[in-house]
Amino acid sequence: MSQSNSEAGFFTPFFRLFLSGEQLFANLALAAMVLLPLAEIVVRPILAGGIPGSIPFVQHLTLWVGFLGASLAARDGKLIALATASFLPDGRTRHATQVFAAIVGAAVSMVLAAGAHDLMMLDREDGTIIAAGVPVWLAQLVLPLSFSLIGLRLVWRASPRWSGRATASVGLLVGLWLGGTGGILEAGPVWPLISVVLVAAVFGAPIFTVLGGIAALLYMGDGDLPVLVSIETYALSIQPHLPAIPLFTLAGFILAAGKASERLLRLFRAAVGWVPGGTAIVCVVLCAFFTVFTGGSGVTILALGGVLFPALLRDGYRERFSLGLLTASGSLGLLFPPAMPLILYAIVAQVAPDDLFVAGIVPGILLVLLTVIWGVREGVLTGAGRHRFGWLELRESLWRAKWELSIPFVVLGVLFSGFATLVETAAFTALYTALIQCLIHRDFVAGPGLYQAFSECVGLVGGVLIILGVAVGFTAYLNDADVPFRIVEWAEAHVDSRLLFLLGLNVFLLLVGCVMDIFSAIFVVVPLVVPVAEQFDVHLIHLGIIFIANLELGFLTPPVGLNLFLASYRFNRPLLQVYHASLPLLAILGFGVLVITYVPWLTVGLLEWLGRI
Repeated sequence: MSQSNSEAGFFTPFFRLFLSGEQLFANLALAAMVLLPLAEIVVRPILAGGIPGSIPFVQHLTLWVGFLGASLAARDGKLIALATASFLPDGRTRHATQVFAAIVGAAVSMVLAAGAHDLMMLDREDGTIIAAGVPVWLAQLVLPLSFSLIGLRLVWRASPRWSGRATASVGLLVGLWLGGTGGILEAGPVWPLISVVLVAAVFGAPIFTVLGGIAALLYMGDGDLPVLVSIETYALSIQPHLPAIPLFTLAGFILAAGKASERLLRLFRAAVGWVPGGTAIVCVVLCAFFTVFTGGSGVTILALGGVLFPALLRDGYRERFSLGLLTASGSLGLLFPPAMPLILYAIVAQVAPDDLFVAGIVPGILLVLLTVIWGVREGVLTGAGRHRFGWLELRESLWRAKWELSIPFVVLGVLFSGFATLVETAAFTALYTALIQCLIHRDFVAGPGLYQAFSECVGLVGGVLIILGVAVGFTAYLNDADVPFRIVEWAEAHVDSRLLFLLGLNVFLLLVGCVMDIFSAIFVVVPLVVPVAEQFDVHLIHLGIIFIANLELGFLTPPVGLNLFLASYRFNRPLLQVYHASLPLLAILGFGVLVITYVPWLTVGLLEWLGRI
């Protein structure tokens, strides 16, 4: 029995009802995020200005979806954390470090909850309104509620024993005390406490507690209150493009819930299965397709690995090659529209998301082609099984998969038509995929199937958005401390050419990708890098593609690349074996990143041809 299930079984029926109601409420909020933009598309041509308040309501619903999703991810033990804790030996050592990480995580959660409560009370006193008379503080209520629930759940999951949970609950008390004492930390240095938070991260504390904890400690060390972190978190939630992230992600989960992968696998196999390495090509393209919409590459490996790994072995591919190929392919697709990292970079760097979508197409194709070439090489060397080409099979499989193949064209067509915003396009994409899976193919019963897809989407989005929410607080402190200006000064003094800057940027981003997930890296590192890039006349669109391409490598970079751990878990292979299998593709994709970096035409050429820059 999972710990979340034992949690529900222990408490009274009232609390069991709360747990199911929490999921239902989050799913309904996500459903409202789909319906409001769709209604806006319909109403806007009829009623000037569209539906009053629909845009701010969707933005604030994103806040609820994100933080309720984070609370649900904490319940299920799915908050994003460093994988370094898995290196610790089982037994007393692992148990002690889990309890320690929970103490720190719970303390930070309660500090952030106190700051969020202060923000809510300030806006309640001011009487700020979202629209239609709905007060802002009502939307902000989810922040202290979710942070408190996360703290409690970190304590609950710290140990299977009551003694361990009782020890971990000390973090709740410490967090409440720190959050309520204001500038008590101003009297002394905060670096010892920051060191404690960093150690907790190594032991498995969620990433959001690291970034949020450091941000809160730095502000409190200056005599400020943790409410400053919450102010930045709330400011992120009302970014105009942010709601597109959960909506596009929902489309990916709806596709994964049906048999879309089987139809596409059949089509790609019919089209290229006859060439050397045909099955490998199929796996690469299929993984890239799903990663575009699910955003988190882990979803691709977990969802498709059980189908593709046996298919490769059955066709005669070596196990080491198959393991490395699927581990690497799980992160392909992040440069294609409308992948989540592209939208996040557009928000942070303040560039047009649709320009970034166009810019990522050619570099994304390059990385896919390099991986495909590696697969063809394997097919030539080993003579791995090839499938007889048949026009009839190709025609039938193409007809069966035509709706899934139309999705990218529908997304770009709606977005560039001018009739819909990015968020409205994302809502339409979610509706379109639901119609394909539920009504056309009837892969699952609409009610239960969509509920499951909504639930999985909410959990993933929550795990990401809570990181982004606290990361902007950390970034705001760095800006207040003039860190970007100091980095620019250092670069001007020590870096004398654009090429040297780009090389240093690649090395730096590779190191960042080793220790930080792509989502928090975008929000923490991009604001620091952008001013320097502008000094060397690097176009911000080109910088974004360089940034995301480099961080794709972070998924494969030992010792803590996310794909490495997920592949080890999904394929039941030792971690060192996964490391060894992935190294050739790490080198191949690294070469591709260098080409993308030093040949800017690959990124901006299509934009120039379209007259967009």
